[in-house]
Amino acid sequence: MPDKYGSHADYMGWVKEDADSRQETIEDALREAFSNFIERREVEVIVFSSMTALDLARAIVNHPLILKPLLAACNIAARAIERDLSIKNLDTYSPRLNGDKAKVIAGYIKPFLPSYLEIPALSRIDRVAFIDKEIRKRKGHWEKKILEALNRFGKLQFHKRMFLAEGEQFELDAASPEVGDIKFGIDIKRIEARRDIHKRCDEIVNKADKLKSTFPSCKFGVVIYYPFIEEHTNIQNRLRSENIDGVVFASEAKESIETAVRILLSTLEVSSK
Repeated sequence: MPDKYGSHADYMGWVKEDADSRQETIEDALREAFSNFIERREVEVIVFSSMTALDLARAIVNHPLILKPLLAACNIAARAIERDLSIKNLDTYSPRLNGDKAKVIAGYIKPFLPSYLEIPALSRIDRVAFIDKEIRKRKGHWEKKILEALNRFGKLQFHKRMFLAEGEQFELDAASPEVGDIKFGIDIKRIEARRDIHKRCDEIVNKADKLKSTFPSCKFGVVIYYPFIEEHTNIQNRLRSENIDGVVFASEAKESIETAVRILLSTLEVSSK
């Protein structure tokens, strides 16, 4: 990378020694922990050390689906590809690559591949990454459902918006109007672990403060996903602020979302009913 900015090779170099040591330790621990359940079996193995970067490129062009598990085995994500190779908008799960780009990527990842890897292990790596992606996508749908409910039950239309406060940019998950001075701002927040309460609540309070400092007459509300119902009161107490006009909680259920949104809209006085 130019100007001494780090590349993925640099980052891998930072941790290689520790990662190698941990891998050996983990393998030893697994053998000891499951010594009574270890069997030797015949398994298909891909010998990467026997192929050239061109061999790898041809395989990727002919079978694009293999790219994601190969990248995952190298601890490489699309961001690294874009940063180091200037290949933008690469869908690693369903890539569309011409021969030239495949050659560039193959040459890039070849040094990071192990000398060999079992096919079941490589497919399992892909499965773990795919499941993680799909779960994060489904969680993102929850925010969209909140926004859709706001627009369905409110008198106003809400949109994602950025605003500037004291030279810093902030994002509102839902705001109205779409342009001009913000009259209503809503933060939609998922908090899925108890240890994240302090940080997330601080973020919400800070955003409310910045919004009101920029648009003093606006109203600010919060929709929160937090699965520990008995602690909702604790969060409400943490969010007591003159700059926060309403706090509601919603689960994944449609009824919960609609009820929470209706309550918040009524509190902010923008309910359609």
